[in-house]
Amino acid sequence: MRLRGRSVLSAVSSLLLCGLLAGVVVAAATFPALAVSGLAAKSGADHFESLPTTFDVLPAPQISYVYASDGKTLLAMMYDENRRDVPITDVAPVMAQAIVAAEDTRFYQHHGVDAKGVARAFVNNQNGGDQQGASTLTMQYVRQVSAYTARTPQEVVEATDKTPARKVREMKLAVALEKKLSKAQILERYLNISSYGHGAYGIFAASHVYFNKDPKDLTLPEAALIAGLVKAPTTNDPATAEGLPRALDRQKYVLDQMVTMGYITGQQADEAAAAELTIVGRRTPEGCEAVQRADLGAGFMCDYLRRWWLEQPAFGADAYERQNKLRSGGYTIVSSMSVQAQAATFKYAQNQPGAGNSVKLGDSDAAMLAAIEPGTGRVQALATNRNFSNDQTHNGASTNPAKKGQKGNYPNTTVPLITGGPEILGYQAGSSFKMFSAVAALEAGLPLSHTENVQKQFVSDYPVDPSSPTACNGAHYCPKNSGDQAGDFNMWQSFGMSLNTYFVPLQQKVGAEKVVDVAQRLGIQFRSSNDAKLAADAHQWGAFTLGVSDTTPLDLANAYATLAADGKFCAPTPIVEIRDFNGNKIDAGSPQCRQVVDPDVARAAVDMARCPVGDQSAFNACPDGGTAAGVHGQVDRPVAGKTGTTDSEKSATFVVMAKQLAVAGIVTDPDNPQTNKTMSHPVINNAVAYTLKGALAGVPAVNFTAPSHAKAFGG
Repeated sequence: MRLRGRSVLSAVSSLLLCGLLAGVVVAAATFPALAVSGLAAKSGADHFESLPTTFDVLPAPQISYVYASDGKTLLAMMYDENRRDVPITDVAPVMAQAIVAAEDTRFYQHHGVDAKGVARAFVNNQNGGDQQGASTLTMQYVRQVSAYTARTPQEVVEATDKTPARKVREMKLAVALEKKLSKAQILERYLNISSYGHGAYGIFAASHVYFNKDPKDLTLPEAALIAGLVKAPTTNDPATAEGLPRALDRQKYVLDQMVTMGYITGQQADEAAAAELTIVGRRTPEGCEAVQRADLGAGFMCDYLRRWWLEQPAFGADAYERQNKLRSGGYTIVSSMSVQAQAATFKYAQNQPGAGNSVKLGDSDAAMLAAIEPGTGRVQALATNRNFSNDQTHNGASTNPAKKGQKGNYPNTTVPLITGGPEILGYQAGSSFKMFSAVAALEAGLPLSHTENVQKQFVSDYPVDPSSPTACNGAHYCPKNSGDQAGDFNMWQSFGMSLNTYFVPLQQKVGAEKVVDVAQRLGIQFRSSNDAKLAADAHQWGAFTLGVSDTTPLDLANAYATLAADGKFCAPTPIVEIRDFNGNKIDAGSPQCRQVVDPDVARAAVDMARCPVGDQSAFNACPDGGTAAGVHGQVDRPVAGKTGTTDSEKSATFVVMAKQLAVAGIVTDPDNPQTNKTMSHPVINNAVAYTLKGALAGVPAVNFTAPSHAKAFGG
């Protein structure tokens, strides 16, 4: 019940006469050596009246929660301080009673400043008793808010330093605050802002850290223990052997105070003190190294979201400010990660079914997989055969000769192997880049039925270093096929059999610069300085169509997904929805799409891409076989895609798409992509195919739309 019978200012002024130096009522209580005079009291009262009555109340740092696309499966928690504010209606009444008993037994009798408490503390401290500060619960709340809202080092000092000026300021603000807020509102804010030790800030975190339950479910002995921690959260930490006895002593004190206040009976206090508590003492996991579903191997997906966030202007002016918001803003983030797709991707990145003993990966080799949804750009899964961890204690040595003596990125790493970044420029994807020549040719008016006289070796007009093994006739770039194919072949046939000496002349015919432009429109990035230089003046980049440029599984998956979406490119995003702490939707992460290829051209390219994977084009034009002919039978739905192999098979690539999902995989040694080892296609082909099958299990099959007759046959 709130008492309003006498002026709070009068109560304060009377205290000034008996305890303040320079207008500070608590100065004598906190600093007993200070003398008191009537003149000091008079000047103190005047000073007190001049103090401000308002202050900024910025929200205390809150946990941000990251969920899978179902909005239910918790992926990760991001925080600087483990706190999640809850309404007092979600806190057990006994917890509210316990905190009042522990910190301010006259909470419901004073108006922010406890006159009797100040007088008692003054007398006690002057008589040599244990030092008492006489801060009310409201004053404690003001102090903590002032510390959180400090914007400069000086403001931090003023908010936390033990000075008479700080005490007086707290008193004035506490009095003003009690005129604006109810006792229940103040108590709610106090419970949420206080530190309870063991990395727990606020009652929600404390309840979970110590007892693994919501605060509404706390029992009397649990509540009394938690309430007792506020006074000395580190010293009294019950999750430590040293702190537990102190915490239990403090619990007994709180229970006795609750008896004195009439909240509980003596018998209830005795029973609560005797109750055996199971203290969990588990710090709330934080960050991508502590993902909540370890069985999904989603650390790399979580990290992709975090890196994406740091690039978004919506969350601040720079990466530092954006990270602070992620770790303190209390966001609810529904990621694009599909639990079903991620489970399949992680499973087959670890084990490639049917690969056989002779083609299993070496320790340093990585099967890197990415899955993305056509038409939205939502990244549904990212996985590799690595643990997402910075602990490199037991990592093997780097296989890169330039990093001799350093640790490699296996089996533990946080390097973005799948998505690329400053540390990872990408990997050569081989013949999967032939798709870009095909699209450029279709845009130039050549149909799928366009025929080239395929030769065993093609003497191109492109220049090359005469010492290159691909050179002939001096300095001409002269590619060969992997087999002895020769004769007239159309685009369906040549893509299905991956004929180099079809696509290099095709690129030469339409212009390498146009092929590179297609790749860029479909989302291929040129991260290395050499690739960027060649792309800027691409008309002589003869080997581009054979995939000599570095790329990543994610970029490659999205390039093919763009074609599956009838030519609509969508920037990759890890987000379905973001809401701030108050539940307001944030305009960030929504699909950012644009038409980059004519729909009929895209459909023709997809129709051609059905040939390598054992599917059949809409015009029954695919030849028997194909470089990955068994995939259609494995996936058992309409599919299109392409394999890719680099020179000397230093990497092997496979990308396959259904109408609803595109999956790309690359197997190589990411520490040393120029490895001398041979990478086998069965490993990555099976991993990609079974990932697509598992990710779409239970999802009705959708057929691709056939291209026009003109795009297929001309005319």
